[in-house]
Amino acid sequence: MSPKKKIETEGAEGWEGVAEEAAAGALAPNPELEAALKEAEASLEAREKATAAPEGSGDELAVQLKETEDRLLRLLADFENFKRRALKERTDANQYGHQNLVKDLLSTVDNLDRAIDHARESEGEDFENLLQGVELMQRELMTALGKHGVVRIEAVGKAFDPAVHEAMAQAPDGSVAPNTVIEELQTGYMLRDRLLRPTRVIVTRAPDEAEGDEGKQPEEDDASGDGGGSGE
Repeated sequence: MSPKKKIETEGAEGWEGVAEEAAAGALAPNPELEAALKEAEASLEAREKATAAPEGSGDELAVQLKETEDRLLRLLADFENFKRRALKERTDANQYGHQNLVKDLLSTVDNLDRAIDHARESEGEDFENLLQGVELMQRELMTALGKHGVVRIEAVGKAFDPAVHEAMAQAPDGSVAPNTVIEELQTGYMLRDRLLRPTRVIVTRAPDEAEGDEGKQPEEDDASGDGGGSGE
């Protein structure tokens, strides 16, 4: 195969592959890439027109083919540069894409260090202040995560949703509708509209006849316990 034919074949195959990836959505929209594709198409059209020119215009045809080859070589070089830049951007995104989240969490780490130092100095005597410090750090942490789209999945008292809940057990309870979440074992989280992990829960089921009284007993105990607490 002649050098000219080889260049033409490599150029055509390279840009056909790029066009197929762009049509399939494999490549993200990029103005630079779109401009390069348009220029490649124009070059190919010019080459086809030149090939179809009359036999008498041989010199002009040679000039046009030379120009087309030069344009294709430049486009191929531009595309290689584009691929290298895209690969670098993708690598940087994988390695440093969470940089802002980490920076937001550093203040929480600082407060945790202070709380640990304070607990050591007080030798565990100042438990109330330590507890308040831990609660403060929890709020700071949730605020930092919330800035990046992370939210808790509410569960207790809601109907079981297999899309965001993971049932770990069932408990008989006739006071609420079956498949209602009554206890949360592990909190779940969403990253905007994507599930990070489901909430592990215990859900209710309708009690059997033999379980009717037993299923209600804990609720009666809790109610009496709450009443005693409010009386105090």
